[in-house]
Amino acid sequence: MSIKKSKNFWKQNNDTGFSTNATESLAGRFINKDGSYNLVKEGMPFWKRISLFHDMLHLKRWKFITVILLFFVLINLAFTCVYYIIGVTGFQGIKANNNWQLFKELYYFSTETFTTVGYGRVNPVSDLANILSGIESLAGLSSLAIATGLIYGRFSMPRSYLIFSEHALISPFKDATALMFRFAAFKDMHALTDLEIRVNVGMKVLDGEAASYKYFALDLERNKVESMPMSWTVVHPINESSPFYGFTEDDMKTADVELYVMLRGFDDVFSNYVQQRTSYTYNEILFNRKFVPMYRESETGTTTILELHKLNIHNSVN
Repeated sequence: MSIKKSKNFWKQNNDTGFSTNATESLAGRFINKDGSYNLVKEGMPFWKRISLFHDMLHLKRWKFITVILLFFVLINLAFTCVYYIIGVTGFQGIKANNNWQLFKELYYFSTETFTTVGYGRVNPVSDLANILSGIESLAGLSSLAIATGLIYGRFSMPRSYLIFSEHALISPFKDATALMFRFAAFKDMHALTDLEIRVNVGMKVLDGEAASYKYFALDLERNKVESMPMSWTVVHPINESSPFYGFTEDDMKTADVELYVMLRGFDDVFSNYVQQRTSYTYNEILFNRKFVPMYRESETGTTTILELHKLNIHNSVN
């Protein structure tokens, strides 16, 4: 299939911040499903690019816990090695009969010093051992303060708690078709208000004789709602003013289509605005499909039940 020509009536958006040069090496998608940019930066030293506090705040939970545990184990191993070099004469209360038992006792002593819980049977007696244990106590207090700030920051950080459908669909809509995707708030106590959504599409089009990436703002049936306690199906009608008018699945692939979704709303729990991004590439846009309903009535008929497990379920159009 050939690349489509750019139309003057499409709403072009030149403010996305993405490249428009189709000859550049643009690998994969622009935005990952989790909203992060599919980008790796090079050309500067690692220690200048990294932001330790920011990275720790945004690590996945299991990675964050692993980093904290590894730091605790490794820093105590480092102090244990120094205590071992000082020797048994710098401490009293040691009952080790061999080197391995001595190393273990000194490691336990290090963890007690680092956490400032107080000494048990083993305690320092030489000046060097006391000075080093004082330094370790200070390092432990500083590390605890940093870890506390990180944990509080992770718990208090505003989050949208939204989950998006895995696919966008081309579905029947008002005697025509429309591109649709949906999302829902999956936390019980988080209900967003004053939601606004913007959907842009990036695609290769012919501008004269050359192909280039261009970005267009999609007209939506509704781009804002006052509140969203449950789910929202976002609809872009495919009509003559739509970049997808007359597109087939092959056209989507040839144009390297990617939807760029940005959502912003106010969260009452955090008393702050939250936002979330996601994207859909051409292979995540399915034709002739429609979503199944996500709601049912409770047995008593007094409550509406949102079935989150049906978010990604869709059927073929007969």
